Amino acid sequence: MTIKRGKKWTRIFSAISLVMILAWLPCPSHADSIFDRINDGESIRLGFAHEIPWAYPGDNQTPLGFVNAITLGILESMGYTDIEPVVTEWGGLIPGLKANRFDIITGGMYITQSRCENVNFSEPIGVFGECFIVQKGNPKGLHSYQDIKEKNAILVSGAGYTTIENAKKEDVPEGNLMVVPGNTEILAAVKSGRADAGGLTYFSALHLSRESGGAVEATDPRKNPEWTFNWVGIGFRKTDTEFMKAFNKALKDYIGSEEMLKAVEQYGYTESQLPGDIATSWVCENR
Repeated sequence: MTIKRGKKWTRIFSAISLVMILAWLPCPSHADSIFDRINDGESIRLGFAHEIPWAYPGDNQTPLGFVNAITLGILESMGYTDIEPVVTEWGGLIPGLKANRFDIITGGMYITQSRCENVNFSEPIGVFGECFIVQKGNPKGLHSYQDIKEKNAILVSGAGYTTIENAKKEDVPEGNLMVVPGNTEILAAVKSGRADAGGLTYFSALHLSRESGGAVEATDPRKNPEWTFNWVGIGFRKTDTEFMKAFNKALKDYIGSEEMLKAVEQYGYTESQLPGDIATSWVCENR
């Protein structure tokens, strides 16, 4: 016997069939969280740029630099050792994190109000100042943002670096600012005389001065205003709050430990860079 179904029953059976098919399909992970990746047996993707001695790639993109060393030490103390390094340009770190191209960003990123709007930062892993690289002997006597402004000098810095924001806060005119991709281009601009000074963190400036063979030197970061000193954190997506809480708990025990200081010693990080009791919530509001 053939059972004939009207259009109404056909629609009902079609709907039931669709529900049954969807029930068997795999559900997507919610927000691609780090815990989801770990539970699925996938690695934690660590995003960083080429910023010596903060975070940079070695052979086979091995994560080097003191920020990577601290991050890896904390993750290992949490029981996570399956790490996939992902190297990108500095300006691509936050966009890449938001686009789920990696799960954590290092690089030595200052915690600032504008960045806190886009990503979550761990509790601070260190406090640092910024300065300039200038040609040997500092012929124009450039030590601070006010010097750049008053002497009508050209300051070059990298795309996404806080140096540009800080220079503007000190009323350095747009016409005195040059933006390039990163440290290599900053060094080239100062050496060639296209820029009078290169704005960097002190550690980066010190590295470039050594790399230049004496062609440039680093200025004293204490010549810039106290408010330009800033705290560095590890960046997480806004959806990974639970993982970041666990990370912060492990960070509290690891930061300043003998194990940590030994791991970062080769990069020049010392006890004087330890972050103290300042909380990320305060830094987000005041920097």
